[in-house]
Amino acid sequence: MKWETVIGLEVHAQLSTKSKMFSGAATAFGAAPNTQACAVDIALPGVLPVANREAVAKAVRFGLAIGATVNRRSIFARKNYFYPDLPKGYQISQYELPIVQGGAIPIFVDGKEKTVQLTRAHLEEDAGKSLHEGFHDFTGIDLNRAGTPLLEIVSEPDMRSAQEAVAYARTLHALVRWIDICDGNMQEGSFRCDANVSVRPAGSDKLGTRCEIKNLNSFRFLERAIEFEARRQIEILEDGGAIVQETRLYDADRDETRSMRTKEDAHDYRYFPDPDLLPLEVSDRWIEETKSALPELPEAKRQRYERELLMFPQDSAALTASRETAHYFESVLDELRTIPGIPYGLQSPDVANAKHVANWVINDIGSRLNQSNISIDQCPVSPRQLAGLLARLFDKTISSKIAKEVFHEMWDRIAQSEIGEISITGHPPVMDVSADAIIREKGLHQISDNSELERICDDVIGANPRQVADYRSGKDRAFNSLVGQVMKATGGKANPQQVSEILKRKLAG
Repeated sequence: MKWETVIGLEVHAQLSTKSKMFSGAATAFGAAPNTQACAVDIALPGVLPVANREAVAKAVRFGLAIGATVNRRSIFARKNYFYPDLPKGYQISQYELPIVQGGAIPIFVDGKEKTVQLTRAHLEEDAGKSLHEGFHDFTGIDLNRAGTPLLEIVSEPDMRSAQEAVAYARTLHALVRWIDICDGNMQEGSFRCDANVSVRPAGSDKLGTRCEIKNLNSFRFLERAIEFEARRQIEILEDGGAIVQETRLYDADRDETRSMRTKEDAHDYRYFPDPDLLPLEVSDRWIEETKSALPELPEAKRQRYERELLMFPQDSAALTASRETAHYFESVLDELRTIPGIPYGLQSPDVANAKHVANWVINDIGSRLNQSNISIDQCPVSPRQLAGLLARLFDKTISSKIAKEVFHEMWDRIAQSEIGEISITGHPPVMDVSADAIIREKGLHQISDNSELERICDDVIGANPRQVADYRSGKDRAFNSLVGQVMKATGGKANPQQVSEILKRKLAG
């Protein structure tokens, strides 16, 4: 039997406020245990919660960004359950009337676009943290996180593979950072995923019994956990067993999920409106002011790139994967507009440059960023420096091969100077790291002298009679070999277009 995996995600995004959801205690990460938990957070008798206005504003911002309904009136509820790191014995959350309902997130998987619908996004407070490492025969409780504001974002069960779930989580992660409501730091727990996974026979529209995998804090773990869980459920069903609805944990060391507890349903939490908190009301004016303050969103920017810059969808999606990447790309285009003498033919400068810049940002910059394990806002090569390099490529001062060499030299020089390599004078070395300086210093100017290239082409033709005969008999690959021989003879400095034209003319004779 063929099976279909059905996945829905619940994502907890910690809102980037300085104080907690219902108290004035700080939310800074890394403080000593229990130094950021006030009387409200630890539920001392007589304390009263007060909703954090900035947290509400960030929830509204998110709702508008995903095209959802922002409810003008929503209710805080008590979600009752007991854990040692939840001093009140309940969590303040939202249930029947959340602040955000609906909305959608477009994702790309294997070059194809798909839309994931959202059920809701609601405000709630985080619990504390149980600590096990370093303790013998008991558990430590750190209440610093207790009361930290969260936006729980719940999707519909619209995803059908671990790859789609990861694409959705990555897109959502980029969006909450793009609109500045969450720092997205997964190592610190600011962005955590719970995956609801079930399987059903292919073609069926009835949902299977789901299991929830809790607290997945990396995209790689999310993918592997879902893949394992789907296989586990399929094996049970094919052996004639039944799936038990439960909460499971992912063990990264063993690459498996294991049972944590039976899964509760909503009625088990005995939700009821919190009597200490008034209904949350958001005015039309507040919503309009928030909407007008939103930046250009990833989807709108992606569509603009495709419409105005004639970019391919996969390129525009890659460039809008983060706000920093899009800013870097646009900054390079801005810098190129200021450089005179670049030939554009019949195209506008932006359209002519966009494809080349996109390739360099996605591939060359992206590759070095991955190797260095840094983000694009830490890129050693600035947009102005990359534009200077591309200008020399566009005006044919250097070839594509030499441009790559100059780029890596530029990156390495800047990176070395930035980590503080000290000269004998006790100061960081002063060096010109521009593309022009490196080209001049290393003598990398492209050879465009026609007489010199003619001579080199004659030498290559004379030294490779077999490839010449193959080309003249119709084997086009032989021509590429001859071009490669000329490029090798010139150290990659020859103008490839000139070389092709000269060789074709000489071989036709």
